[in-house]
Amino acid sequence: MFSLKTLTVGAAAIAMTATAAFAETVIRVQSVIPAQADEVTMLNEFAADVAALTGGSLKIEVLPAGAVVGVRETLDAVDSGLIEGGFAWTHYWSGKHPAAMLFGSPVAGAGVGIDNIAFVSWFQYGGGKELYDQLWDEMGVNVKGFMLQPVGPEALGWFKEPIASMDDFRKYRFRTPPGIPGQTYKDIGVASVAMGGGDILPALEKGTIDAAEWCCPKPDSVFGFQKVLKHYYLQGLHQVVVNADLYINGDVYDGLTDLEKKALEVAANASLSKAMSYRIYENGKALKDLTENHGVILHDTPEDYFSEYMTAAKAALETNAAENEFFAEVWQSQKDFAEIAVPFWAGAQTSNANLGRAYADSLK
Repeated sequence: MFSLKTLTVGAAAIAMTATAAFAETVIRVQSVIPAQADEVTMLNEFAADVAALTGGSLKIEVLPAGAVVGVRETLDAVDSGLIEGGFAWTHYWSGKHPAAMLFGSPVAGAGVGIDNIAFVSWFQYGGGKELYDQLWDEMGVNVKGFMLQPVGPEALGWFKEPIASMDDFRKYRFRTPPGIPGQTYKDIGVASVAMGGGDILPALEKGTIDAAEWCCPKPDSVFGFQKVLKHYYLQGLHQVVVNADLYINGDVYDGLTDLEKKALEVAANASLSKAMSYRIYENGKALKDLTENHGVILHDTPEDYFSEYMTAAKAALETNAAENEFFAEVWQSQKDFAEIAVPFWAGAQTSNANLGRAYADSLK
């Protein structure tokens, strides 16, 4: 016969077991960009998916840039465990390893015409993910990475006056991304100045720089470049593909359950698609607003830009491949993938691109 005491002890044990079963893990993820950015909007959506897939046992708390450490210290803070997670573009860490660029923003489509959709194909089915996982060991950091948001192609940028040639382009001090994409501009004689997104508009207003690129119509308009510059060029090669990624401290990741690890993987794969879908529509709305309501004039990029930049980009890729074995391995993987996939993908897109351009021209 069970006593009241026995029942009470049993109930307490069940309660403790239930509490343990539904223990909540919170991963604080510091972003390198302001909370209002589109990337953070999509990161929060990823976090909601993870929470739903785990029944709330794993939650991601997004912190704004600078909440715990400076932007440049984000990856080191994740590595050391000062923060559990970080969110940035992996090419930010090219100083730790040059191959970071091939995952974060492979310059000029890795020199072989890989766009953002083809890049995801390489990453998921062409051997990219395995090399991405190896990257962190090559860097010597205790990090598990998840690729979340492929964007591209990025716009060439914003200018005070129309540019008809590279000679016109070279008159300007131009904000560029760090690493090889920015260095490639220097290699073709452009006065390239690397700086964070939040610093660009103040630099334009003060005259520290004369022209700038950041991303695409929606993010660019959020930063307010249209307040200072009115001439906008969509076609660029410097960042045909750009990926924003999540970094989790390796010890924190190892401590997660198999279900929680799988939830991160599934939500990340979903984010790869959702981020591209979100960006197409949001950039379309932003471009329409910029041209109709803010006096922004859309131009085609000068033809000589493409030949000059591509030649310099290929030279930079070859130099880095000659100097670093892992860089060479990753780039070779991308070239092997492109040899198979790009002839099909580029050919298949041509007719639709022409049709789309004809439709866009009919709206003018």
